[in-house]
Amino acid sequence: MKRLAGQSAWYNAQMRTTCVATRLEGGHAENALPQVARATVNCRMLPGADPKEVAQTLVRVLDDDKIEVTPIGEPRPSQPSPLRPDVMGPIERITNELWPGVPVIPTMSTGATDGLYLRNAGIPVYGVDGIFTEVDDTRAHGRDERLGAKEFYEGREFLYRLVKALASAR
Repeated sequence: MKRLAGQSAWYNAQMRTTCVATRLEGGHAENALPQVARATVNCRMLPGADPKEVAQTLVRVLDDDKIEVTPIGEPRPSQPSPLRPDVMGPIERITNELWPGVPVIPTMSTGATDGLYLRNAGIPVYGVDGIFTEVDDTRAHGRDERLGAKEFYEGREFLYRLVKALASAR
């Protein structure tokens, strides 16, 4: 695991809780030393991780009594959704129709979603898109985020068929 996670940021984020400073603020003028600085740190926690332990780890790593770690909001951990046959079956069938031989391998998303609110209400959530991208061309949420036209239309067809299959199964 250590070697695999060390080789890829994506694998690392699937195997460990990650925390990244996403916003930095400091100072009040261009020509003055800052008297105060602030960092917003976004933590993506693995299922089952204790938010209090993650905060304690940040305090320990920072190792400075002058730095205060304060949660912005209350964490809302949620359990993973079960891999149900009535959902996985259509995904596998449609994948095979559009891309014969491509296996369906459930993985945990490395990004945060609003799905946790639904899961906490007892509604399972699945992130499925049918969009293929280059593994080393990660541009999600960047200024140059993009998707190939062919991949867009294939993904649209996949989702259209999946919604029809899931809606007609009721």
